[in-house]
Amino acid sequence: MEIFVLSMLISVGFYTLKSRYQNRRIALLGRHLGKHQIEKLMENLTEGYLRALGEADPQRQAQIWNLLVTAEAALCEQFKRFVAEFSGANEADTRVSKLAMAVPYADRLFPGATFDLRKVLSIHAQGINHAVQNAEHRSAKDKAYTVCAELFLMQHTCHWFCRSKAVASARLLARHQTSYEQVLQSVAPATRQAYGALLGR
Repeated sequence: MEIFVLSMLISVGFYTLKSRYQNRRIALLGRHLGKHQIEKLMENLTEGYLRALGEADPQRQAQIWNLLVTAEAALCEQFKRFVAEFSGANEADTRVSKLAMAVPYADRLFPGATFDLRKVLSIHAQGINHAVQNAEHRSAKDKAYTVCAELFLMQHTCHWFCRSKAVASARLLARHQTSYEQVLQSVAPATRQAYGALLGR
């Protein structure tokens, strides 16, 4: 009986500590993201891509692609501003544990097994902007595919910071029917290389 009670107390204590820790991180990211419409623009853009790809009429499809240019530009600009603002955050608050599961304050306990969210967000900003600019002159379909991959990887990073890598990967799969590894293989090579170098992949 005593062991059961002790186990319950430890479990409750761990859950409380984890919740407080994660809530602080959610609040930090939310304070900066709340100034922008990045999530809404991202949703509008991905839905617009799906409409364009599902349109049978070439003329109508071209019109949809042209309309999405404005949303792409707005998303790049807002994300760029967000990253610039977030770069001023305290480094001690922006470290992300590489552990798959959520362990409260793992970034403080194991600083060698962490990465800096500010640096990863900068990589995402460059990747998203590069994909939107489409310097390689890929087809509209291929461009949309790469932009979505860059956005999904950025979203995964934000969820990883707020919760854990395991939760971020599960949300990615549930929301977009795409695995973490699939997204990594679908982003631009420059993004994949810079991301991998920073995270030690």
